[in-house]
Amino acid sequence: MSSMFAMQRANGDWFAVKDNGRLRVPVFRSSREAMEARARNSGMMLFKPVGLDEVALDDLAATKTEAGAGFWLVNNPSMNLSHGHPLEHAQLARLIRDEVEQA
Repeated sequence: MSSMFAMQRANGDWFAVKDNGRLRVPVFRSSREAMEARARNSGMMLFKPVGLDEVALDDLAATKTEAGAGFWLVNNPSMNLSHGHPLEHAQLARLIRDEVEQA
C-alpha cells in the first residue's frame, strides 16, 4: 500500500502547481490529506488521489514536459498548497522506497 499520494485526472493528467516558474506535483502523506486539499482547492475537483509507487513515479517522470519540474511535499493540506517542501524525483523515490521497507 502506498504511503504517498498525488492527484490525477481520469485522462491521466497530474495536478501541478507553479513554484517560482517551475511546475511541481503536490504530494500528500495520505489519501485523506489529498482529499482535504481537494475540498479546499476548486482546481483539484476533477482529480482523485492516486498512490505513488515506482510505476506512477515513472509515469510522472515521462509526462513532465517542463524543464525543472518536480514535486512538492505538502506539510498541511488545510493550508495553502504552497506550504511544503520541494522535492526532486530521486528524493521522492527514496522516500517511497524507505516507507515500503519500513512497512
